[in-house]
Amino acid sequence: MTALRQILLRRIAATGPITIADYMADCLLHPEHGYYATRDPFGTAGDFTTAPEISQMFGELVGLCLAQAWLDQGAPAVFTLAELGPGRGTLMADALRAARAVPGFHDAARVHLVEASPVLRARQRQALAETPVTWCDSAADLPDAPLLLVANEFFDALPIRQFVRDPAGWRERQVAARDGALLLGLSAPAPIAALDHRLADTRPGEVVETCAPAGPIMQQVAERIARHGGAALVIDYGGWRSRGDTLQALRGHAPEDILAHPGEADLTAHVDFEALAGAATGIAHTAMTPQGVFLERLGITGRAQTLARGLAGPALDSHVAAHRRLTHPDEMGSLFQVVGFHPNSTPPPPGLER
Repeated sequence: MTALRQILLRRIAATGPITIADYMADCLLHPEHGYYATRDPFGTAGDFTTAPEISQMFGELVGLCLAQAWLDQGAPAVFTLAELGPGRGTLMADALRAARAVPGFHDAARVHLVEASPVLRARQRQALAETPVTWCDSAADLPDAPLLLVANEFFDALPIRQFVRDPAGWRERQVAARDGALLLGLSAPAPIAALDHRLADTRPGEVVETCAPAGPIMQQVAERIARHGGAALVIDYGGWRSRGDTLQALRGHAPEDILAHPGEADLTAHVDFEALAGAATGIAHTAMTPQGVFLERLGITGRAQTLARGLAGPALDSHVAAHRRLTHPDEMGSLFQVVGFHPNSTPPPPGLER
């Protein structure tokens, strides 16, 4: 039995069943036994692979998108270039390399990475060894300045709560314990005012997920953009409105029961982009755009063809497969969505036309 499982069992025995959000928070962020606190989860040796690790093209195009947004807003002399949950630092390294072609961008940029994991901070330090970087514990620590920000597969890992519609209101899904085992249960039904607006579009038995940490984070980003200008790109899998049970565990690149290995598997849920847009008060947001469409509008096929000229054999095959994986509707192209945020008075970030 793992140490975190024992901790969870003792906690539940002492205080009763815990919410899915509390379970996720312990599994992912426990300071000693949490998933992100103890490992580098990315790549073939980890549990999942993100778009920046698939191909340099992803980070390059994100970097050029943000650089064009900087130009469109008058190229402020100093601005914050930030990433939420920057993984190994691969996306930021690729973005900075591509944006070097934009005169003045590097001189004006002050790079800030919002990262809680000491293991991943060390990897980011290696990837960005040539770049001055400031690490932040939260979005609240970002400077009060023009902000260009990307959040790729960040919001999906924030703790969620799950509510099951009941004729008498809502029942919250919880993690309980019996005979030394963790199991899922439901609270007693009760009305929940915060979910009154979902009574019209759900039926008994349906699941609605909420993510309490996401709103304040998005609000902190929006406040900086509203005051000083900038733009934010949120790239993740999800939809415009939460519907259904989307919580999943991934371990060794394969799905498993969310209770099977607490602290040893990645836990994620689909992002509710409507809720993020609602939290971004004072600024505009774009339509939700499939990742494949976004990357094609930014010119990924032309970039792929340029890179392919110097490749042959297995390297070329891998490059073609990476392009397909990022853009094809049957792969990440439709599963992942992009929403841009920008001041009301400025055009949207490139690739995200309204």
